[in-house]
Amino acid sequence: MNNNILSIAKKTIELESNAIANLTNLIDSDFENAINCILNSKGRVVITGIGKSATIATKIVATLNSTGTPAIFMHAADAIHGDLGMIQKDDVVICISKSGNTPEIKVLIPLIKRNDNPIIAITGNTDSFLAQQANFVLNTYVPKEACPNNLAPTTSTTAQLVMGDAIAVTLLELNEFTSKDFAKYHPGGALGKRLYLRVSDLVANNEVPQVSIQTDIKETLLEISNKRLGATAVLDQGKLVGIITDGDIRRMLNKNDQFVGLTAKDIMSTAPKTIAIDEMAIHAMEQMEDNSISQLIVVDSKNNYQGIIHIHDLIKEGIF
Repeated sequence: MNNNILSIAKKTIELESNAIANLTNLIDSDFENAINCILNSKGRVVITGIGKSATIATKIVATLNSTGTPAIFMHAADAIHGDLGMIQKDDVVICISKSGNTPEIKVLIPLIKRNDNPIIAITGNTDSFLAQQANFVLNTYVPKEACPNNLAPTTSTTAQLVMGDAIAVTLLELNEFTSKDFAKYHPGGALGKRLYLRVSDLVANNEVPQVSIQTDIKETLLEISNKRLGATAVLDQGKLVGIITDGDIRRMLNKNDQFVGLTAKDIMSTAPKTIAIDEMAIHAMEQMEDNSISQLIVVDSKNNYQGIIHIHDLIKEGIF
């Protein structure tokens, strides 16, 4: 029974992956012309479809919007009952339909053409009504659905989704859309924070633990404990010379039965790992991971001590 389950799953994935790989053979000049049409348009991309194609359309809209190409979704059935007003003068319309011959599509396409909006068809049937009426045709033909009855849209909708990604990524690259641009559209959640949050944002509300090289161990312990960052910077006449962490304290206690007379200089780690205050927070995380440490000393452009960033700061923001 279990072998049959795995066999079905693997067969489905293999069938769909082969169909997707074949899309590279179906890409032609119409794809290039469609991309140029969108690039040269002063309007938005309106994507429409019905049934499962409509579901795919909403995902492509989301991808385009998040990568710098303004797009909206219009359900093909609703369009012929009032929503056609969504389409503005300079908009480009992408219509998704496996067969290209559904009744709603046959009603909708002439209405769109009446207003001279360019139509890009994503269809698996290049002889269909949609393909014949469209300005550009993106062929998403698949020989067979993954559904054993060859009925439920599976492979065909995957092909539509991949074609949509090809459109979005092509536009992204041609528009020179960068990670900074991406951050503008994704300010919320861990993804957005990885792209825009800086070390300065995280240390702003932290305590700034520090001791001098002459500070005795008891005061050093209190400084670490009170500031709650698991470490303190060690300064000599205002210059950063070391760091003392919880781990340094534990190692000191293992080596010494008494610590009377010991100072910060005796137990500090020299050449502490530092990060610039204007660096991205994600780089702090990478540096902590690379060095298997929990804190980084934060410095300004002149290497002046500014505070400590702790791994918990990153965890709290969902970056780590």
